[in-house]
Amino acid sequence: MIKNRLFTPGPTDVPPEVLNEMAKPIFHHRTPQFREMFAEVNVGLKKLLCTSNDVLTIAGSGTAGMEAAISCAAPRDKKVLVSNGGKFGERWVKVAKLYGLDVDEVKLEWGVALTADVVAEKLATGEYGAVVTVYSETSTATACDLEAIAKVVAATDAILIADCITAAGALPLKTDEWGVDIVASGSQKAFMLPPGLATLAVSEKAWKVIDTIDAPGFYLNLKAYRKSVAADDTPYTPAVTLIRGMKVAVDMINGIGIETVWARTAILAKATREAATALGLGLCSKSPSDSVTAICLPEGIDDSIRKNLKKYGCSVAGGQDGWKGKAIRVSHMGYIDPLDTIGFIAALEYTLADMGVKVEIGKGVAAATKVLKDWK
Repeated sequence: MIKNRLFTPGPTDVPPEVLNEMAKPIFHHRTPQFREMFAEVNVGLKKLLCTSNDVLTIAGSGTAGMEAAISCAAPRDKKVLVSNGGKFGERWVKVAKLYGLDVDEVKLEWGVALTADVVAEKLATGEYGAVVTVYSETSTATACDLEAIAKVVAATDAILIADCITAAGALPLKTDEWGVDIVASGSQKAFMLPPGLATLAVSEKAWKVIDTIDAPGFYLNLKAYRKSVAADDTPYTPAVTLIRGMKVAVDMINGIGIETVWARTAILAKATREAATALGLGLCSKSPSDSVTAICLPEGIDDSIRKNLKKYGCSVAGGQDGWKGKAIRVSHMGYIDPLDTIGFIAALEYTLADMGVKVEIGKGVAAATKVLKDWK
């Protein structure tokens, strides 16, 4: 019997405590029972996202949250700066253009992160009303310095909309302290839930802009969600079962402490990178994210490595577009611990050997364990 382990950067493994809660009989959402639970979830999300602002929850994927943010908060009378360094940055360019926004696309080489200097140079013109960026670009396993970018944007009238879908709950994210105006996240990443929920933390600065816009949307209109969350409710039918699971998951994260979770995620990522290097494998990103690692495949190895890894119970994601067949992507988010990571490295060693790569079995594991001794 082989135990399957998800190392894909979404969906991630879901803890049994969360699954057990979601398996309980459903109850009606227009009730005091739901509102009480939803209020507790919102308090937990504020703590997790380091914000005092209300967090809006939408039944939909992270894409729904980002589309709502872009469509409702990006000013129509100014340019919108959108960074595109991967599949998700590319998606936000498409969404912004779909809503008729004046988009200035910053096209980045895959594996290269947007810098605060580029943002500062653009915003110095006074032509921009919003900046849209991805904190952790899942497709390239690349993280930007969101804190530095937020500092630049906060000094202007522009707002910062950040895709934190594979960052929230995994990478350091101090929403209020840094001045990130909208933080979008999704349930199936570091929140340890199945897909189906998007959350948005929205600043007062962003609300002032949103209130000036007649957004061309109904279900994704943030004003409707703000009105309902004030009464601990949602404007439309919520995903009750997922929200029940989120209550358990958020409590688990906050019970450990979000800063401890950030530190643990970083150690898992470092261990994986050190192991890959020890095995002679390259890292695809020039600015690696701790949420997910992109490992370059050696000569003669293609995407079939993913199928071979499954023989050892490990599911990983492959490369996309130009990286297809040239990389695998390994998650460090959520319900993963040192033994999972060591097991994955061992499985990678075995798989490479099975596929004819000359590899010293145990060398990657040894490199990883040296890092993981600092796990707390």
